[in-house]
Amino acid sequence: MTGRRGDEVPLRVRVPGDVERQDRIAFNLNARQLVIVSVTGLVLYAAWTAVATVVHPVVFMVCAAPVAGTAFIVAVSRRDGISFDAWLLAAWRHRRAPRHLVPADAPIASPPAWVTTAGERVALPAPLRLPAKGFTDSGLVDLGPDGTTGLVAASTVAFGLRSAGEQNSLVAGFARWLHSLDGPAQIVVHARRVDLTYLADRYLTAAPGLAHPALEDAARGHAAFLDHLAQQRELLHRQVTVAVRSTHGPHRTALQVAEAVRALGACEVPARALDPGEAQARLAACMQPIPAPPPTPHLLTDGDDRQ
Repeated sequence: MTGRRGDEVPLRVRVPGDVERQDRIAFNLNARQLVIVSVTGLVLYAAWTAVATVVHPVVFMVCAAPVAGTAFIVAVSRRDGISFDAWLLAAWRHRRAPRHLVPADAPIASPPAWVTTAGERVALPAPLRLPAKGFTDSGLVDLGPDGTTGLVAASTVAFGLRSAGEQNSLVAGFARWLHSLDGPAQIVVHARRVDLTYLADRYLTAAPGLAHPALEDAARGHAAFLDHLAQQRELLHRQVTVAVRSTHGPHRTALQVAEAVRALGACEVPARALDPGEAQARLAACMQPIPAPPPTPHLLTDGDDRQ
């Protein structure tokens, strides 16, 4: 039986590239594109009926062509993987959004009129509105009206070192978990550089206090090895977090967290639910653009992976 599983062909599934493509309503256009084109056409028709008696048709067509062409390009074009009209709306919102956000519960009061910088008014920071309202006693992230989210720390699997049969089993187990989801889920892989000089300094500091000279020499040799490794390679501390969300109460979210831990364990992926303290630290680490202090050796286990 084992030999037959080892002879299996790796599972290959063709996934359409347009799996999230919107339905085409008419003329190979979706509803959003039809609305843009139709509204533009109605506006141009209304403008023509209003000026038909005083403007020559050729002149009106010359003036209307750029408007119609721009509307068509906005309707059918895409940029950065999204429709062009959505991209323009996002750019407009980004342009109008404040650049400096600070934690605050209420709007920030304006400074006095005499506070200026280089003859210009000082731009006020805006309150930072985070979706997370807090943490429950069981470690769930409270999202207010959007429900609660549970965080699961997971590790990785050496998928390339498995046989074809084992790879098929892992893929099938992961697919069963995905099919069992009845709410939003997210997998976040957070990678940061590991500063080995920090560990090397710790070994050098502890070396003189060791009980035997051979242990001291071994500690110094290992510190030299870590320094050499840090110079030759860029090591990463990889952190995998699975977030599942439910709007049906904390009890339902807790059940989804337990199901995620069980399903990932069946795929040979070590996983565990995070307690309130760990969940808060993990969420802060995922949102922190500046690397935190390097982790100590005992922190590189339980859901963390090194490369």
